Amino acid sequence: MSWLLAIAGFALLIVLHEAGHFTAAKAVGMRVERFFLFFPPKLVSVRRGETEYGIGAIPLGGFVKITGMNPEEDIPPEVAGRAYYRQPVWKRIVVIAAGPLVNIVLALALFFALAVGFGLDAGATNKVGAVSPGLPAAEVLEPGDELVAIDGRRVAGLPPAGLAAAVRAEVAKHRCAGEPSDGCVATSAATLRVIRDGEPLSVRVKPVYEAPEQVPGGPEVEPRMVIGFSYEPKRVTVSASEAARFAADRLWYVTSQTATVFANIFDPEVRDQISGVVGATEVTRQSFEFDTRQAIGVLAVISLSLGLINLLPFLPLDGGHIFWAVVEKIRGRPVPLRIMERSGIVGFALVLILFAIGLENDIGRLTGEGFNVR
Repeated sequence: MSWLLAIAGFALLIVLHEAGHFTAAKAVGMRVERFFLFFPPKLVSVRRGETEYGIGAIPLGGFVKITGMNPEEDIPPEVAGRAYYRQPVWKRIVVIAAGPLVNIVLALALFFALAVGFGLDAGATNKVGAVSPGLPAAEVLEPGDELVAIDGRRVAGLPPAGLAAAVRAEVAKHRCAGEPSDGCVATSAATLRVIRDGEPLSVRVKPVYEAPEQVPGGPEVEPRMVIGFSYEPKRVTVSASEAARFAADRLWYVTSQTATVFANIFDPEVRDQISGVVGATEVTRQSFEFDTRQAIGVLAVISLSLGLINLLPFLPLDGGHIFWAVVEKIRGRPVPLRIMERSGIVGFALVLILFAIGLENDIGRLTGEGFNVR
C-alpha cells in the first residue's frame, strides 16, 4: 500500500504541474494537442475535443503539447492564430510559469495544512517516538514507551531540553574498551525504566559509539555514545496566521537550501545530498509507512523542489522558456531558433547530469545505509 500511495502522490504532483500549463494555455486561448502523465511510448489515451489525454510508459514526468511550441513548426492555417509562438510574450510567460507556480502554491498549502491539521512541534515528551533500526534501542524499546529513569536517575517530569541532556549524560558514562571507534559497543549496559502499556518495565541495553557524518554548512555534530531512539514530539494547535507563518518559513528554508546545493554543485559532499525520482519515491513510501504527517511534509518538499528546479533559466526547463521570452521582449523581436537550440544543449546536459547524480546517490542509499527516514 505504501508503494501505491508514494507513486500516486508523486504522480499527482506531476499531473498538477502539467495541469497548471494546460489550464493557463486554455485560459489564454492557445491550442493544446496533448496532456500526458509520463513520457512516450503511449500506453493509453483518449481524445476529448481537440486534446488527447493519455499515460506514457516512462514514469519520469509528464508533458503538455501546445501547438506551435517550435517557432518553425508547420501549422495549419485554421489554428495558426492559437499557436504558442504567435501569442504575446506575456501570455507565453503566464502559460509556462503556471506549472512551477502550481507546485509552489501546493507546497505552501500542504505546509499550512500540516500546521493546522497536526499542530506544530513544541519540544518533546518523555515518550519514545521512534527507534533506529540497527541500533541497540531497536532490541529493547518500542514507540510509545514512556521513559521514567536511566541508571537510577529519574528523568520523567524534566523539561524537554533537560530530559535529553540528562539521558545523554548518563549514556555517555558507558564507554567502549580502549580508544572508541565508530560502531564499537560499550562494555557496560544502561538500565532504562519505562512504562509500556501502563506497566512498569526495566530493560538493559549497551550503547554504541557513533561518529555521524557532518552536513556541509550545518552545525558540527559531536561523536557520542548512543542508544538509538527519538522522543515523541509534543504538538500544539496554532492559529491560521501562525500556520501561514510556518508555511512561509518552510518555503524560504527549502528554497535557500536548494540554492545552496546548486551553488556548490561541484562540492562532493553537497552533491551527495541530491536525490532523483527513485529516491523521492522511496522516501515518500517509507514516510507513509512511518507517519502520515511526515509523508505529507515530504510531498510538500518534493512539490516545492519540483517547482524551483523547473524555474532554472535553461531549456528544456520551464525557466528556460521564460528566460528567452523575456529576452525577446527586451530585444523587440523573436530570438533565432538556432540560438535557443544551442542554449538548450546546456540545459539538457544539466538535466542529464542532475538525473545521473540523483540516480547514483539513490542507488548508493538503496544498497547501503538506506534513506534514514526515521
